[in-house]
Amino acid sequence: MSSEGLGGQAAPLTSEQFRRASGRFATGITIATVRDGQGTPHGLTVNSFASVSLDPPLVSICLGHAVSLIEIFRAASYFGINVLAENQRPLSERFARKGQDRFEGIDWEPGANGVPLIAGVLAAMECRTVERIRAGDHDIFLAQMVAARVVEGKPLVHFASGYRRLGE
Repeated sequence: MSSEGLGGQAAPLTSEQFRRASGRFATGITIATVRDGQGTPHGLTVNSFASVSLDPPLVSICLGHAVSLIEIFRAASYFGINVLAENQRPLSERFARKGQDRFEGIDWEPGANGVPLIAGVLAAMECRTVERIRAGDHDIFLAQMVAARVVEGKPLVHFASGYRRLGE
């Protein structure tokens, strides 16, 4: 796919064009969670989650190099993925903000591998990192899902720079 400039010549793609085009792909919202070396829980809102393989069960997340928690994710063997329900927009917004204890007052429990799993989410997954790939200004974390719990419900969705509900 190219961006056509004046006179039919390809113009360089701008960051804004990239964001707008990528934003046309509807995504679910997750909170990726991890514990640091002292056992403190950390997490952030992530919509760059994808299933990769059924056998073995692999998933991926992408974290920007500027993310304050990236070194904690790089050092951890396991992380969690918490898929948000449509009524959990406040959680998404909370874990997207910087400069606060995102877990303060949040109901969560450690999974079998110690990762923070948030109560009331549609799916809570424990993942073991198998590979980390530098790609542009992000790291891709490829991980094997080792445990999961799932409940019924509707997902929180992000499309065209805004939160949505299915059917809107």
